[in-house]
Order: sequence, then C-alpha cells, then structure tokens
Amino acid sequence: MKNPRLIVAGIGPGSTEDITPAVIRAIQQSDVVIGYKYYFRFIQSYLNENTLCIDTGMRSEKERAREAFEQVEQGKNVCVISSGDAGIYGMAPLIFEMKKERQSTVEIVVLPGVSAFQKAAALLGAPIGHDLCIISLSDLMTPWEKIEKRIFAAASADFITAIYNPKSVGRYWQLHRLKEIFLQERNPETPVGYVRQAGREEESVHITTLGDFNPDDENVDMFTTILIGNTQSFVWDNKFITPRGYYREKSDVEVKNIGQEIMINSFRTIEAELNNPNIPLGKKWALLHAIHTTADFDMENLLTVDEHAVEMLYQAFESGKIKTIVTDVTMVASGIRKGAVKRLGVDVKCYLSDERVPQLAEEKGITRTQAGVRLAVEEHPEALYAFGNAPTALMELCDLVRKGKAKPAAIIAAPVGFVNVCESKHMVKPFANIPKIIIEGRKGGSSLAATLVNAILSFNDAEQLKPGRDV
Repeated sequence: MKNPRLIVAGIGPGSTEDITPAVIRAIQQSDVVIGYKYYFRFIQSYLNENTLCIDTGMRSEKERAREAFEQVEQGKNVCVISSGDAGIYGMAPLIFEMKKERQSTVEIVVLPGVSAFQKAAALLGAPIGHDLCIISLSDLMTPWEKIEKRIFAAASADFITAIYNPKSVGRYWQLHRLKEIFLQERNPETPVGYVRQAGREEESVHITTLGDFNPDDENVDMFTTILIGNTQSFVWDNKFITPRGYYREKSDVEVKNIGQEIMINSFRTIEAELNNPNIPLGKKWALLHAIHTTADFDMENLLTVDEHAVEMLYQAFESGKIKTIVTDVTMVASGIRKGAVKRLGVDVKCYLSDERVPQLAEEKGITRTQAGVRLAVEEHPEALYAFGNAPTALMELCDLVRKGKAKPAAIIAAPVGFVNVCESKHMVKPFANIPKIIIEGRKGGSSLAATLVNAILSFNDAEQLKPGRDV
C-alpha cells in the first residue's frame, strides 16, 4: 500500500467546468478534504459518501494546514482545497512552510488550478497577452508601504497588472491610491477590466478605462479581480486585448532596411522609459526623435512644442502650403531625410554656401549665418526655419520678423553653445502666431534640429510608431 499523501489542489475560480480532471480525481480518492467552508459548494458533486469534510471559516488557514498534517499522519489521504490556483495566494506555500516547521516527511503534491485572473482574462477577451504581474491589495500579511512600492514598479514597468483583494469593508482607500499611481504612469485611456464572481452564478464582467474606472463601484469587492492593461492594450468589439506582437513583427519584416528596424525598436524603448508618456502625440513624436538622436532623457524637460504645432505643420507640408525648409548650416540640411522631402515635394535650402554671403557679411559687419538668413528671407519669407548651430542667425530672423520682413511658417530653435544661445531662444517665444519647437537652455545642435524637422515630416507614421520609413 502506498504511503498516504497530502494533496494541495486548486479548484478554480468557482465553476465546475474549470476544475481540472486531476483535481477531481484527487478529491474523489481522498479520505479527508479540508478547506474554507464556502468552497465546498463547488466540489460537492465529486465527494464520496465516506469522505470526511473539514471546513473552517475565513482566516483559519493555519488551523486547516495543521489539521491536514494531523490527518495524513494518521494514514489518511488528505486533499486541501484552495480556490483558483493553490500556489497563488493559496494554501500551497503555507503547507510547505508547515512541513519545514514540523520537519515532516509527509509527501506533498500540488495540483494547479485555473486562477481567478486567468478566468477573468478569458471572460474579458485576451488582456494578458504579454508580460504581467499580480498584486494583492490585502495588507493582512504585507505592509502597505511594500504594496505601494510594488504598485509603482508595476505601473512604471508597463506590466499588465492583475489586482486581487481590491477592496473590503475595512479597506476602502487603497484602490483609489492604486489608480492615482497608475495614472502617473499610464494614459487615462488604458483599458481596465474587472470581473466579479468569475465562473459563478453571480458573475459580472465590466470593461472601462483607467481614467473612468470607479474604485467605489459596487461590483468591486473581495470577489473581484481587476486587470489593468499596458501601453499596447486596446478594446475592440467590446473585448479587452493586449497584443503579443505578431502583427508588429510582420510589419517589421516589411521594413526596407535594418536601420529602420533598429530605429523602430529604439522608439519603442524610449517611449516605455518616458517619465510622462501621457503627452499629446505631436509633442511625444518630436520628443522621441529628440531623445533618439541625443540619448538624453533630459529632453523631456528641455523640449517645448507649441500646441498642435507638429500636427499642423505636417498638414501644411502635405497640402503644399509649406514648400521650403531653410537651415542655418549645411549639417542641419544634410540631416533632413531625403526620402521625406522627396515624398512631400519640399525643397531644403541652406544659404551659408551661397556665393553672395561672404560679400554681404563683410559689407554689413555680420556673421555669415546672419547674412544667409537675410538672403533666405528675401527669397523664402514663409519657409520653415530650422536652427541647430548659430544663435546669431536665429536672432537675425527674430529681428526680421519684428520688422515685418519675414513671416516664417514655423521656427525650430535648437542652436547650441554658451554665447547668446539662451537669449536667442527667449527672443523667439513672444511670436505667438508662429508655431515653434524649442530646445531650452544651452543644449541643441545640428542633428537635433534636423531630427525635429524629420519628426514633422514623418508625423503620419506616429500612430503606427514607424519612424524609419524614410531612413
């Protein structure tokens, strides 16, 4: 005769259809079944007439575990039942801890079950298609300070997050705090699904957004599991879906070259690491380009974009309203994507190498970049002007605007250096009727000015996060 065993079994969330065959056999073959009294209703049909059922109330887990060891040590086969999966906030860890404490030689077998978050996910659609974590808001065993740290970590790391024990009679504010933390890291439109009594007669299923989610909803209690999506999650056909990435991989195969694929993956990485991803798409698109070019996340603090500037300027280029881009130096011009300007029918000009510049600069006692701006304004007063090197050129344009000699379609102000750099950028700001993109302070550069132009020219790719098609 085999030695008796102590089986720890997960009976699923509450439906007999979700109990695994292995667990059913274990229940049928056990001399003793031990569990929280509420759960016996779900296994009643599988119990034998002679099975000893030992049920206890809530928070009697240690008593159940101790009883299980005492019964199995008397030579009986014992099954301890947990709802969901016995290893997830269930009895399995406690049983093993007690075996260690008792220095017991009893054989323990753990049988997995369908967890509440899995059942809830299936009812909601497919919300857990990527990396996920589970957090219990119950502070009976874990200090709230530690729970809050875990919430911050999950929110900032873009995990799909399952929430167990979200609220009880005595715990009413913790879920509000969780929502507050997630809104610091996630878009208010992030999908949220919650299921009460999953798999049971009282089952109710709800889908909303993080911004609209109401922690005081009467359908949120200790019987509710909440799932918060990541930045890729969406709702379609009333189903909550988090893609694994197969369609994205397909589109990546279609990219023209390896440089584009690297750039796409870089943009995704940058977006995931932003301190504040919940900014308008136009500004985010420019910010992703700026950080990608500089590897400097301080751009989050330095980049200023006028409201809807990127979106409106792209439309102006696409409609042919803006036909010319003027740069202060040739390095800015060379960094603007040739495929983009060709696709949109745009000319890029830099007057620094114009044969008229040296003479004009000498006659007027100004820098060559200033002279280039004066010539550019005479021929293209309504162009988009991009500055990545010379503050004197930017200051010259500002002076010409104030004199009514220039009406630029937009100004990208990103000169770099230590002399007159900050001042030149401040001079641009009062022009309320001119769309502006500014890199505040001393930072800037030709490559940065060029990439901000590229952000505008490629804005139609922003929704798909495919920044590299003109690479």
